[in-house]
Amino acid sequence: MPDKPKDLMNYEGLAQEALRGVVRAALKKAAAPKGLPGEHHFYISFRTDHKGVSVPADLLAKYPEEMTIVLRQSYRDLAPGETYFTVTLEFGGQPKSLSIPYASITRFYDPSVQFLLQFEAVEMPADAPAATPLSAAKPLAAKPAAADKAKPAAP
Repeated sequence: MPDKPKDLMNYEGLAQEALRGVVRAALKKAAAPKGLPGEHHFYISFRTDHKGVSVPADLLAKYPEEMTIVLRQSYRDLAPGETYFTVTLEFGGQPKSLSIPYASITRFYDPSVQFLLQFEAVEMPADAPAATPLSAAKPLAAKPAAADKAKPAAP
């Protein structure tokens, strides 16, 4: 039986990158002034030890490898960029800012429509910054909101 040809195009990597674009587009919709439509909300799992991830030191200590955040109603400062997004969430009533590269995401789930994407965390170039704890969170805007909590695992 002949050997399977080597995939010099890296189709699996291209497909993963394209599907991360779905996550980016969903976050851009969530960042719009009206926020998430209907009952949509997101569980986003990511590697906290991935290069480029920035989370507060206490969260990094609690979740040294992987963390799941929930974007529902009470997220602030959601800013999806081309290679990463930033968001402020409340943990134990305290605002915490996170910066999450799309390449660190391992799972994206919207339970309102049972939509799930699973990914392999992408290796970052050697010169990319390592995961860094943030020393202080940005202050929240004055409008009140219920706190979403980090969950150690998505459903």
